[in-house]
Amino acid sequence: MTLLTSSETNCLTEVLFENALQQARELDRYHRQHRELIGPLHGVPVSLKDQFDIASVDTTFGYVGRSFQPAAKDATVTKILKDLGAVILTKTNVPQTILWGETENPIWGLTTLPHKPAFTAGGSSGGEAALLALDGALCGWGTDIGGSIRGPSHFNGLFGLKPTSSRISHWGVPGPHEGQEHVPSSVGPMSKRLTSLVAVTRAVLNAQGWLSDPKVVPIPWREGLYLEVQTRRLKIGLILDDGIVKPHPPVERAVKEAAALLRNAGHEVIIWDTSEHMGFIEIQDQFYRADGGEDIRRDISAGGEPMIPHVEALVESSKAISVYEYWQLNKAKMLAQQAYNEKWTKSGVDVLLSPVAGHTALPHRCFRYTGYTKIWNFLDYTAMSFPFTTVSEDLDSEDISRTSGTDTSALDEVRNPLDTYNQGLWDLASMKGLPVGVQIIGRRFDEEKVLGVAKVLEKEIEKQKQV
Repeated sequence: MTLLTSSETNCLTEVLFENALQQARELDRYHRQHRELIGPLHGVPVSLKDQFDIASVDTTFGYVGRSFQPAAKDATVTKILKDLGAVILTKTNVPQTILWGETENPIWGLTTLPHKPAFTAGGSSGGEAALLALDGALCGWGTDIGGSIRGPSHFNGLFGLKPTSSRISHWGVPGPHEGQEHVPSSVGPMSKRLTSLVAVTRAVLNAQGWLSDPKVVPIPWREGLYLEVQTRRLKIGLILDDGIVKPHPPVERAVKEAAALLRNAGHEVIIWDTSEHMGFIEIQDQFYRADGGEDIRRDISAGGEPMIPHVEALVESSKAISVYEYWQLNKAKMLAQQAYNEKWTKSGVDVLLSPVAGHTALPHRCFRYTGYTKIWNFLDYTAMSFPFTTVSEDLDSEDISRTSGTDTSALDEVRNPLDTYNQGLWDLASMKGLPVGVQIIGRRFDEEKVLGVAKVLEKEIEKQKQV
């Protein structure tokens, strides 16, 4: 099945079946000898984005120049997964630099959306998402520095968790801009099933990753917090629109319907103000370009490869800043984080509910805006994608969305070029049936709480199906 997924979507890079069979034999041998499982993930088939080091296997993250340079040892997360009994089947495709919301590079080529080859599977964990959507593995692992777990999960109908960056180890997971910590990347799981996502998160957090990586906070899985939020009335902040790019009709509908389910179950839902988000994004974008594109240029030059269009645009728009200017950016970021923390505390909300993106999956090379996801990387908050519905011809026609009982005048409003561009992408005929997710956001280190609220929402969906 794993190979079949790649024949349809071109989602795989390194295929590790021989290693996987050897792992499986060793697990069987252990079970025969000890009559017990080696760990909570005994025999679970998993896959890794082509950014995670596996001993004796290349980690290219889309660069030609990093080919044929096998990793010396496993990444911390790779070792933890093996120690827990997981069987690693394959590594999956990424965009060149891994800094984009689509998956394409000069080594492995273009990854496509399952069942819709003219559309993107997303990025940068797009190969991972395509594989999991077609049941090529039970669980996969990606990284997220601007939405790279949540975006592909939204496009492919998956659950995907972006933890706070220091909750799960990033050691042995190389990437562009190594050494920068102003916008940290997070390591997290992806799966078709919430129960699987919770199980692997619990297992990895209980594996004491802080003993191998000093940057990991010593916080094991907190079962009490996960269960507690499932037993009380919640207060939820609702983001229908970030004020920058208005979501397409099915995205807006998904968030409204999810909010209605929670409200009808007795939870309090309030409108969340996003007026600071544009300013935060402007600070964040300066961080992405702080080295003037030097890190990317060096990797590109090492392989003598062409830049994909987005990478070229990123590099050409980058201007190196001074150390003093960098300090001022960090100061601005710290002030922003402090202000948002105070706002959250004052509001008393447990989580936020938001779009994952302003659209569903798109035709190739059309992706532009990541504001709905990357804002939470800037704040280093916990966030996850939750698959909620699909694009419906009956429910998502333009006329219905404009008369849905809320203020939709912004559909006709010209806000900015990104919003105009996004509105022009909406095409019900070609997008009918595509998955639509919602995003659940918590504060720093709120992984158990966010997953607990996801469980609450899943239960309400199941209740509705039984009516």
